[in-house]
Amino acid sequence: MSTPKTVKPTRHILSLSGGKDSAALAIHMRGKVEGMEYIFHDTYKELPDTYEYLDRLEDYLGQKIVKTTYGTTFDDLLRQYGGMLPSNHRRWCTRMMKLKPFEDYIGADACINYVGIRADEARVGYISHKPNIQAVFPFRDDGIDYEGVQRILQDSGIGMPPYTEWGRTRSGCFFCFYQQKIEWVRLKQRYPELYEEAKAYEKPNRVNGNVFNWCQNESLAELEQPERMAEILEKWELQQARAVQNRKNLPLVTTLAGLETNEAPSTGCLICHL
Repeated sequence: MSTPKTVKPTRHILSLSGGKDSAALAIHMRGKVEGMEYIFHDTYKELPDTYEYLDRLEDYLGQKIVKTTYGTTFDDLLRQYGGMLPSNHRRWCTRMMKLKPFEDYIGADACINYVGIRADEARVGYISHKPNIQAVFPFRDDGIDYEGVQRILQDSGIGMPPYTEWGRTRSGCFFCFYQQKIEWVRLKQRYPELYEEAKAYEKPNRVNGNVFNWCQNESLAELEQPERMAEILEKWELQQARAVQNRKNLPLVTTLAGLETNEAPSTGCLICHL
């Protein structure tokens, strides 16, 4: 007589990025799902602020956040890709260092993946399409928008990620190619040693000698010149002044409906920048 197969229970996984949305989702879901697993895909190229924020969240959750890795380093992968830095056209960093560790961690187990896309967002993002992984979106289901996320973080005492205090808008690697120019300037000011590390990657690759830059139209060596940094700062300040003026000119009904936010547009990889 054959022994009946044991059916493994469905796993519940919430991936954390070090960003506000995934942190707020973890807080929002605490105690609602039995056996929830919290994971973070560590590239070892994260900001110190990110690790600090994850420690803060781990203390609040009272549960260990599992750190997964691809099994090799960013530098090893960069060599495998012939020195071609990742970009919005070559997103191998997300695929290899974020999505693959996530899928490897789950394996063939049935899994519900909790994703922090808010009710006020129209994006889909970089989500696994393996048949055993089902993505769910609690913020959309519960009508939680950007202001709702801020409220969750404030009420919990966790607050916004530390890097937002010095002008960075996203989690992810310190050299993320989705950064705005002003964020590169802020990185140079806040963590000059990380800026130097990012700059060192901008060198001829071994395949054809081409130089790949993190920014499409200029190198970090060019961007860090005092006159160029001053230009970027001035342009950013003008943009902020216009944004403030535009908010003042919003119809009253829009303001009362909560349709205005100070959030920068999200263009990055979903699994990195929640």
